[in-house]
Amino acid sequence: MTVYIDIIFLENLFMNYIILFATSIITKIKTRHLRLLSSSFIGSIYAVMLYMNILKIITTNVILKCLLSIIMIYIAFNPKKIKIFLKELIIFYLTSFTFGGVTFSLIYFLNSENILIHNGILIGRNQIKIILLGGIIGFLIITYSFKNIKGKISKKNMLCNMKISINKKYTNIKAIIDTGNFLKEPISKTPVIIVEKEILQKIIPNYILNNLNNIITGEIIELGDYVSKIKFIPYNSLGKQNGMLIGIKADEVLVDYEEKNILVKDIIIGIYDGNLCKNKKYRRVNRGGYFRRQRRNCSK
Repeated sequence: MTVYIDIIFLENLFMNYIILFATSIITKIKTRHLRLLSSSFIGSIYAVMLYMNILKIITTNVILKCLLSIIMIYIAFNPKKIKIFLKELIIFYLTSFTFGGVTFSLIYFLNSENILIHNGILIGRNQIKIILLGGIIGFLIITYSFKNIKGKISKKNMLCNMKISINKKYTNIKAIIDTGNFLKEPISKTPVIIVEKEILQKIIPNYILNNLNNIITGEIIELGDYVSKIKFIPYNSLGKQNGMLIGIKADEVLVDYEEKNILVKDIIIGIYDGNLCKNKKYRRVNRGGYFRRQRRNCSK
């Protein structure tokens, strides 16, 4: 059987690229196609060296193979934190195993009589077609599987840390992303974060927190520097029709979510006189869709 080195190179270049691309999709980490291509190029050079048996130690040393994976991840994604790197590496291996399993299955069913393995490298006729089909099927399987898994994530995995700033005072709380909360201030259409009154005592004066109903009914109280920040937010909920929340325009909110710091300045803090969670594992609910858009903007 005649084997061409350029075919081996192109086969591995394509497979490496689609594995790295799938890793990028699953981890939601944006990177340049040139980075993915450069990383794939390194992996393809390694495959050619395996086939040609240029350095015998490469075929047997597991440490070198792991080192190659690490190099490919750093070239493709340039992770800044070890936690992010480990996440990318694990997804990269899972994706590789899935693609490899699909490709071997296709070879077995479609073209097993014309396939050989030399130094761990598959060679044979119509190999590019099979790898192309395997890559497409593997990509669909891995992305669909992770999408379903993510859709079943519990609320515990949706917790994030949040820092609220009002009038140069700060407080840190643990929050939960609520994609069903679309509450907005009706005039400016500014999104609203719902926060328990108790947790806001560090940054909002008690004369406001203890007179929420008086402010709503229009009774005269001294609001001081907060008079321009007070917002009235109507809402409807189960068992409560035509309700009203008092909101405070925040200076800024810093959200630590999915390894990213999201700075949001156009936001209102809706003051809730009660507990959002009985065990107090989290202290507020925010509009999840809004923060996801902000996260995409910050990552550009």
